Amino acid sequence: MKTNRILYAFLILVLASLACQTAISPNSESPVVTQVIPTIVPANPAVVNPSSGQQESLVSLYENVSRGTVAILTDAGSSGSGFVYDSEGHIITNFHVVEGANSVEVRFTSGFMTYGTVIGTDLDSDIAVVEVDVPASELFPLPLGDSNLLRVGQTVVAIGNPFGLESTMTVGIISALGRTLDSMRVSPDGASFSAGDIIQTDAAINPGNSGGPLFNINGEVIGINRAIRTTNFTEEGEPINSGIGFAISINIVKKVAPSLISEGKYDYPFLGISSTDLFSLEMVEALGLSQYTGTYITSVVPGGPAEQAGIIAGSRPTNIPNLLAGGDLIIAIDGNPTRTFDEMLAYLLTNKSPGDTVVLTVLRDNQPVDVTVTLDKRP
Repeated sequence: MKTNRILYAFLILVLASLACQTAISPNSESPVVTQVIPTIVPANPAVVNPSSGQQESLVSLYENVSRGTVAILTDAGSSGSGFVYDSEGHIITNFHVVEGANSVEVRFTSGFMTYGTVIGTDLDSDIAVVEVDVPASELFPLPLGDSNLLRVGQTVVAIGNPFGLESTMTVGIISALGRTLDSMRVSPDGASFSAGDIIQTDAAINPGNSGGPLFNINGEVIGINRAIRTTNFTEEGEPINSGIGFAISINIVKKVAPSLISEGKYDYPFLGISSTDLFSLEMVEALGLSQYTGTYITSVVPGGPAEQAGIIAGSRPTNIPNLLAGGDLIIAIDGNPTRTFDEMLAYLLTNKSPGDTVVLTVLRDNQPVDVTVTLDKRP
């Protein structure tokens, strides 16, 4: 995380977009403004009173995995964390940790230090791969878990370098799964893409933890710590922690990292819709919907995959400004029910690639219709 704490402002929008663009109406009501700060500053970590058995498990976990974590410093004034991905000398961290850097220093827990080379970056997921040439004795690749097996309430552990305090361990729980954040990349027309399959946690992580691993209780990496959300700041501009932190799921890393290593980039699947799933009763009634969940199509990208497949966006005025009725409501993807845009995006990002097809089940005039869409890559 950059030590000057560059703040990334994000808007909580009624309109989200898939594959993923966010269309912002110039006439819409002012949205709630939040700040998402790379490298998380939770305020009051959850009170944890582990049993003696759990304490021993946590001690053992730290002793087994901490040597696979690293500290990262750059000549751009950034510092953060990372972890050893494989025995070939590839280190995983956040893109925003190495952004703009000409020199990247990697510090191992043994005290060994070396310079690394950034060989691949992905602004959508905020992942970067740094390659180092070091003795094999310094490389302890960490085991990767399966974020599909995660459940809310499970214990998680963060190890990183908050405020330059190397190899710091903190403990929390999974607060929610399948969240969505804005990408650090925008589309050619200036709209925001979306980063999905995000883990929400209350584990105490602070500036310097960015890019570091989030573990399950078995010592498997299940995420990469990325950001926090907060609405409050001191008079001096310091963020006041709300205890809501975000980590990139390890299943996203598993898809993205190999491509970053081999090609330096990763192409995401693109559906080409803008949508909303933040329904109020008034919206449901105005749209004439027969159910309260799903992803309602507000617009389609001209010439995009959704439009070519025949997905329909809203076009009839309602009594709510900027809300048009008559659009499709996506209720399932490949037979998997999806209640929200976040769930649909997580499925796309973890299971699909450009060129793949998906079957969207939509309610059209409140009747289910299956539409097959061939995905493109994000422009």
